[in-house]
Amino acid sequence: MADSPTLSVTLLGAGQEVGRSCCVLQYRGKTIVCDAGVHPAYSGMASLPFVDELDWSTVDAILITHFHLDHAAALTYIMEKTNFRDGKGKVYMTHPTKAVHKFMMQDYVRMSTSSTDALFSPLEMTMSLSSIIPVSAHQLISPCPGVTFTPYHAGHVLGACMFLIDIAGLKILYTGDYSREEDRHLVSAEVPPVRPDVLIVESTYGVQSLEARDEKEVRFTSLVHSIIRRGGHVLLPTFALGRAQELLLILDEYWKKHPDLHNVTIYYASSLARKCMAVYQTYIHTMNANIRSRFAKRDNPFVFKHISNLAQPRGWERKIADGPPCVVLASPGFLQSGPSRELLELWAPDPRNGLIVTGYSVEGTLARDIMNEPDEIMSLKGNPIPRKISVDYISFSAHVDYTQNSDFIEQVKAQHVVLVHGEQTAMGRLRAAMTSRYKDRDEDVKIHTPRNLETLELSFRGERVAKAIGTLANKVPEPNSILSGLLVSKDYSYTLLDPRDLKDFTGLSTCTVMQRQKIVLGVGWDLVRWHLDGMFGSVEEGLDKDGVPTMRVMGAVDVKLTQQHELTLEWDSSASNDMIADSTLALITGIDKSPASVKLTSQPHSHSHPHAESHGESSVTRIQRLAWFLEAHFGEVELHMPDEEDEGHEQGDDSNEPSLLVRLDEADAQINLLSLVVTSTNDALRKRVEAVLDMAISTVSSLTETFVSGVPLSGDEAVFKMAQKDVTTPVDDGNAPSDETPVPDDII
Repeated sequence: MADSPTLSVTLLGAGQEVGRSCCVLQYRGKTIVCDAGVHPAYSGMASLPFVDELDWSTVDAILITHFHLDHAAALTYIMEKTNFRDGKGKVYMTHPTKAVHKFMMQDYVRMSTSSTDALFSPLEMTMSLSSIIPVSAHQLISPCPGVTFTPYHAGHVLGACMFLIDIAGLKILYTGDYSREEDRHLVSAEVPPVRPDVLIVESTYGVQSLEARDEKEVRFTSLVHSIIRRGGHVLLPTFALGRAQELLLILDEYWKKHPDLHNVTIYYASSLARKCMAVYQTYIHTMNANIRSRFAKRDNPFVFKHISNLAQPRGWERKIADGPPCVVLASPGFLQSGPSRELLELWAPDPRNGLIVTGYSVEGTLARDIMNEPDEIMSLKGNPIPRKISVDYISFSAHVDYTQNSDFIEQVKAQHVVLVHGEQTAMGRLRAAMTSRYKDRDEDVKIHTPRNLETLELSFRGERVAKAIGTLANKVPEPNSILSGLLVSKDYSYTLLDPRDLKDFTGLSTCTVMQRQKIVLGVGWDLVRWHLDGMFGSVEEGLDKDGVPTMRVMGAVDVKLTQQHELTLEWDSSASNDMIADSTLALITGIDKSPASVKLTSQPHSHSHPHAESHGESSVTRIQRLAWFLEAHFGEVELHMPDEEDEGHEQGDDSNEPSLLVRLDEADAQINLLSLVVTSTNDALRKRVEAVLDMAISTVSSLTETFVSGVPLSGDEAVFKMAQKDVTTPVDDGNAPSDETPVPDDII
């Protein structure tokens, strides 16, 4: 991708839908993909994100927020069935997520290989697992130059995280699924300490607000108890990991407090969950303080006293249905297939039984449809089954509701908010609500709701900040001052340092290229100097270390008389010095053809050339020219020179320094000719005089005086000592008194 200051956000899934989360971020030639899930309402290729819309070999990193299938199950397909491995991309997830993801994918492959819609083989799944890099929360990771990310706790499920991604200085927070409410075993989602430019956040519940945790726990346990009392079976469809562990903690505690329920069995119908309980016990340290404190007292909260893992031999569903009242947690949570669907079909005709949907249900699944309480449901074989089982919905889904989500969005304070992982209606309502809140506070925050494959392009100001280090950082610069140094760019970060510090701080070294050009000379040395003076204002003249006559042009190019009819130009190569050398060479080669050369000859003669006797100009002449320039803009200008008596008595008084006085209407402005500072009680006049003075200085100054070489001369004073010459420059009008205080040339 071409280098561009525009961030492109493309959703290959979860755009105005819940399922197959896959978000592509592209900025300045870098591509990051967040999550790679499948859609639970579909199967086979139809369940995948729109993977064909991306060249996966260009992806620098894939970040998986948590182990749920709608966020991670397409990862193996992408790694093994696309051209992802042709590039240098890496895959990251937290340590707990990788541990659980292994078991989740083994179960997913086992279920899918029994059908004709298998997306990949067990071997491909194993190969993909070996390439996943586990990371820890708050660990700063750099998958490639110019990109870093940091995982933060997201709640939701064990190991879930949100990623704060930095691409070339642009910060993006991708939340995945997150929960701001601390439950019985998980911490709540963190608010990262860094303000991102873009927030990509879930919108599962839209503007819906959920009841408090204590209230829904009481309602849940009371409902379970009432179904047991009427002699029914309780079906709790859940995913094997995540909310199931939370429900088990609630039920185990409730059974402990109610001895009358001790003869009622709670079954956990999931071999996958039994395998993963070891993972939960391994990562106790990632859970909340309640779980950690219990574990420290040798009270393992995940060793349940009233929960039984249900073996699943042939015909187990019928035995449970014909048995006494019980509670069964069975997967999957959407009732599409598996143990939860088989039990539902057996228990649906009995009104004593109860179904409690405890999590968010995706549109298009049986769990969503049955909440409308239809008179009958269709079996997996296509036969209608009367529905008399009671249906209730108590959300233990670890997603944020409107109150939590809006509060989090406002705390993050991102300039752009991108809503994902939500159905179109819920997402639209959340966008309208947040837009209204920001409008009431007169805050300019953009809310975006892109559809799948609709690329959202966000532009940002291209401000670049350079950090001054080394010698340059020894002294704090004054406001509005200019720092000069070497700008080093690496991975989109910029460092300003003194060239002498380059090797110490960067390991880089510098070299100087000395250029030398020889010219056949057909005119005299004095005529060359006269032309150089005329072009550049003045040149320094002296002898080099070998005693060769040398003129230095603009402090950058040395012109040497190496032989009687030969000149040699020498200079340290740089963009500016090369330009000066080119102009010097062009000037010298054209001297013999220049009409101006007749003003000065190289042969002895009896007549004089006044114009050739002056190689500089007096400060008085320069003051006169400044005064003429100012008079052209403001009318008459007065010159004030200090008296000798006042100068001796009051050294620190600015009024006793040479100055020009500008009068305009009733206002005065004084220009100090030593410091060139303009003072006036009238601010408008002062600014106007300063602007005109800047133009005047640039007009009357020579090239030599206004030029600063980009590369300092390498030779020291011992190598090249310039002969100091006293040059007397006559005053143009000849009327200036001899006792006037001269103004140094270097201040103008």
